[in-house]
Amino acid sequence: MARRGYAARGAGLTSHGNPIITTHPSMTQPSTDPRWANVEMERYADEADVVIVGGGPAGMSAAIRLKQLAQAAGQDEFRVCVIEKSATVDKGAPLKTPVTEDKFAILSETGRIPVPILKGFPMNNHGNYIVRMGHFVQWLGEQAEALGVEIYPGFGASEVLFHEDGSVKGIATNDVGVGKDGAPKDSFERGMEFHAKCTVFGEGCRGQLTKQLMNHFDLNADNENQTYGIGLKELWQVTPENHHPGRIEHTVGWPL
Repeated sequence: MARRGYAARGAGLTSHGNPIITTHPSMTQPSTDPRWANVEMERYADEADVVIVGGGPAGMSAAIRLKQLAQAAGQDEFRVCVIEKSATVDKGAPLKTPVTEDKFAILSETGRIPVPILKGFPMNNHGNYIVRMGHFVQWLGEQAEALGVEIYPGFGASEVLFHEDGSVKGIATNDVGVGKDGAPKDSFERGMEFHAKCTVFGEGCRGQLTKQLMNHFDLNADNENQTYGIGLKELWQVTPENHHPGRIEHTVGWPL
C-alpha cells in the first residue's frame, strides 16, 4: 500500500533515497513566547514530481491520470503525492445501486404534471449508478493506490511554500500537539514540507491555501465580489414500502 504517516519520517531518507532536508519555518514562529524557547522548529521535507492538495474527486482523478500517463511514458518512478486532511481513505467499490427508473415532474400547489424523459436528455440516467460522493472518493483512493500514488491521510496542508522568485515551491502540513492555550504539548511535532515540480490545489472552493495563493498573486484584482447562496439539505426516513432503490425523481416548480 502507498499510504504514508508521520512515522515514515524516521527513516532519514526520502523515497528517492536522498537525505531528508531540514528547513526553518517560513512562517513566523512564536519567538516571543517563552513556552516555545526550547522547542525544535525545523521541518523535514520530501520531494515529489507532483503534490496534490485535497483527496476529493478532482484531486484523486488527477492523481490517477498523472500516474497512468507517467507509466505509459515508461516513468514508473514518477512520484505523485496526495495530501488529505481526513484521517482515512477507505476501500470498497461504490457501484451497488443501478438506476432502474427516471421520473420528472413539474410541481404546482395542488398537484404534479409528469414530463417524459427522452434518450439524450441530461436527466436520462440509464446505465448509471446511484452513489454517495464519499464512497466514490474512497473507491478512487483505492484505484490511485493500486497505481502507486502516495496518499498521506491525516495531513492537513496549512501553508504554501514559495521559491525566492515567487513561484510555488510546495506546501507544508500543520503542526500537531499544540494546546488550546497555544503552548506546545509533550507530543508536539512540527509539520512536514512537500516540495514538487508541480503543485495542484484541489482543496475545494475558497480553501485556506487557495486564499494564500489569491493574496500572493493578487488573483482578486479587478474581480467582482464573491457571492454566496444558502443551501438546504433534508434527510428523510421513509417506510420500506415507499422506498424504491434505483429510482431517481427530478422536480421543478412549487414551492420554489
